[in-house]
Amino acid sequence: MIEDPPSHRPGTALLWRRAGFLLPAGVALLAGFDAALLLLGLPAPVRTDRLPTVHGMLLVLGFVGTLVALERAVALRRPLGFGAPLALGLGGLLLLSPAPLVVGRTALCLGAFALIGIYVPLWRRQRDDAVLVQAFGAVLVAGAALLWLADIETPVLLPWLVGFVVLTIGGERLELARLAMGPRAGSDFLVLSAALVGGVVAALLWPAVGYPLLGLALLAMVGWLGVHDVARRTIRSTGLARYIAGCLLAGYGWLAVAGAIWLLAGAAPDGARYDAVTHAVFLGFTISMIMAHAPVILPAVLRRPLPYHPVMIAPAVLLHVSLAVRLWAGDAHGIHPAWQVGGVLNITALLLFLAVAVWSSLRATRREGRG
Repeated sequence: MIEDPPSHRPGTALLWRRAGFLLPAGVALLAGFDAALLLLGLPAPVRTDRLPTVHGMLLVLGFVGTLVALERAVALRRPLGFGAPLALGLGGLLLLSPAPLVVGRTALCLGAFALIGIYVPLWRRQRDDAVLVQAFGAVLVAGAALLWLADIETPVLLPWLVGFVVLTIGGERLELARLAMGPRAGSDFLVLSAALVGGVVAALLWPAVGYPLLGLALLAMVGWLGVHDVARRTIRSTGLARYIAGCLLAGYGWLAVAGAIWLLAGAAPDGARYDAVTHAVFLGFTISMIMAHAPVILPAVLRRPLPYHPVMIAPAVLLHVSLAVRLWAGDAHGIHPAWQVGGVLNITALLLFLAVAVWSSLRATRREGRG
């Protein structure tokens, strides 16, 4: 029997379709790197006035939001579900285009509400606490997108964006490690999630009280995950399990840093505290979690292997070491060159991880082809 050429094989066609959703997320990530260099006061490949102002929303909604929406759309297995990653990815591209900023904001808002729409049938299918927790996160990101559309400044929206990534990733951990967490894990985590949502709303309405409450809710969630997550045991294993556990525990540590800052110092609308909270959450926690789950989740989304290789440890270690330099020497002690060096090494760690992931996937695909 004559085989179809590679470009016509179902797996290849599926890969290209789903990679098409990831392409805008990749563009958003690279543009975010460029904006980060500008914000660090360093030379960057592209210099525009708009890039630094959309940096945070571009990375959280255009990059992370698109990844989350695509993974959830794949889990839903309905064509309409892919409207969410499409709108979020398009919104990120529109932020980078000459189009009025409101056009990109509107697309992101539509994508965020479409993400909520994905969780409705997922909840009806499973009635799962983990899905409900992630739906809470989607509601928060939709609220952030709507408030941004109404011209609320990004620093004010930071708790909403933090709530989105924390509840989405926390729900994923509940979904993946439920048996190890015990029979009450779902209900306990729902209570913690509700407290976090309450803290986010309070931070917007009553900042003086809301931010310490939000910090306390984050610390409670970190403490619960640290005790119940299987990573506490698998860190003593080897290979992929130990790599994932190391990334998870390091991520929880950075989330605790952000929670402690909010609890002890309150709102951080700008300056060193704002930089520390933002990057502790979105680099130390979020990117560490993406690194941890990439060998497990990306193959399910793209139907292409991404096997673990020990070299993946290098970008993960570089991420956390460089973040420590940025926050400890740069933010806490005001050493500006250290802050810049840490920022550049943050970007280097992400680029290195992307290169390692592509290399590992291509290496495994070639082996499959020879087999």
